[in-house]
Amino acid sequence: MNPNTPELVIEVVAIGIGATALLDLWALFAGHVLGLPVANWARVGRWLGYFPKGRFVHHDIAAAPPIARERLIGWSAHYIIGIFYATVLFLFFGSNWISNPTLAPALAIGLATVVAPFFIMQPAMGAGIAAANTPNPLVARLSSILGHSVFGFGLYLSALVLTMPG
Repeated sequence: MNPNTPELVIEVVAIGIGATALLDLWALFAGHVLGLPVANWARVGRWLGYFPKGRFVHHDIAAAPPIARERLIGWSAHYIIGIFYATVLFLFFGSNWISNPTLAPALAIGLATVVAPFFIMQPAMGAGIAAANTPNPLVARLSSILGHSVFGFGLYLSALVLTMPG
């Protein structure tokens, strides 16, 4: 397959959406059944919504005044980031991986993505590096690592579904 085809772009987007959707299903399960903390995408939207105003860091994003459509912004960013990470997977492992997906590269990318919340989002939103300022940092860290592992598995599973005959 030519790596510049529109079909490949659609596949990468589908893999990113599929992996992100699996992460969301996991979050529902983890939050309701296991009692693990889950991301609040409205707060992420609030954080992003302050960017045009030149504000990138908050002491506590929950205390910042809400912005219009913050939930939509947060959820949209969540899926766009998932598509971006699927693109990173493609850039590292190529269209051959999409045609013949294997678990290890997808899990590696999934686990690598935990760098973003640990060192960018959580500190900028007031939770500290790797959720150090949260009530239970270890639980928050493990929840993030587990969620990003599920996302990595979702990258693999989504690519696998795309390669199924029929």
